[in-house]
Amino acid sequence: MTTTDAPIVPTRVLAGSAIPIAGTWAIDPGHTSVEVIGRHFMLTKVRVRIAGVRGAVVIAEDPARSSVEVTLDMASVTSSNADRDDHLRSPDFFDVERHPTATFVSRSVAWRGTSAAVTGDLTIVGVTRPVVLDVDVVGAANDPWGGTRAIFSASTEIDREDWGLTWNQALEAGGVVVSKRIRIEIETETVLEP
Repeated sequence: MTTTDAPIVPTRVLAGSAIPIAGTWAIDPGHTSVEVIGRHFMLTKVRVRIAGVRGAVVIAEDPARSSVEVTLDMASVTSSNADRDDHLRSPDFFDVERHPTATFVSRSVAWRGTSAAVTGDLTIVGVTRPVVLDVDVVGAANDPWGGTRAIFSASTEIDREDWGLTWNQALEAGGVVVSKRIRIEIETETVLEP
């Protein structure tokens, strides 16, 4: 007779809400989407995806002591337009030759049910500013390959000029080519490390 390990129960209930169990949850880059969304001519939403992402979410026994660290490969930006992608990688925007990565490092986590406000430092082009990510726990499950996954959704809005990303062009009829307000949306699967 053979025995198998019982599957890990990937969630625990705290204050009536199911959140992932304590542990280090590595970001699965193949199942993670980081999008930066701005407006072109102040009207059209343009989505820029940052494909290169690595990092981890550490869920602590005391959820308020949880943390997040993420590194983004800024050369991996893609918007389905080669000219725009080259411009985004240039010194006008992300200056990837001098600043190949952007990072987010959390400083505090405030839980409310299955949501959290994660305050941390976002560093882009060598400039660090505080931001608050609104995070939702989408769920957790055991996968068919023996792994345990937790899925998170997060978003925030920033003023890109706070990071020195000031390139723009004025329009004849008023307004500018690229909006100052930028939305960042993140969908990520994470895998519990042994």
